Amino acid sequence: MKHVTFKPQGVCSVQIDFDIDDEKKLHNVVYVGGCNGNLKAIGKLVEGKEAEEIAEILKGNTCGFRKTSCADQLSLAISGALAEV
Repeated sequence: MKHVTFKPQGVCSVQIDFDIDDEKKLHNVVYVGGCNGNLKAIGKLVEGKEAEEIAEILKGNTCGFRKTSCADQLSLAISGALAEV
């Protein structure tokens, strides 16, 4: 299992941690900072799901006036981690 720590840009959260297993499924997604309830929900919703599918679903999601979001930043983090695997 690969552990990833990602520093998001342009959003309220300051860190995203998660694991990708050998089958490229997501586990233990945790955000530091940001909208606590919503970000805990994302972690629950993506638990055990295919990393590539989740990255595609969340890609381009925006938050208010921002061109990105905590979900979009997770997409970027997943894509980067998959490129390294």
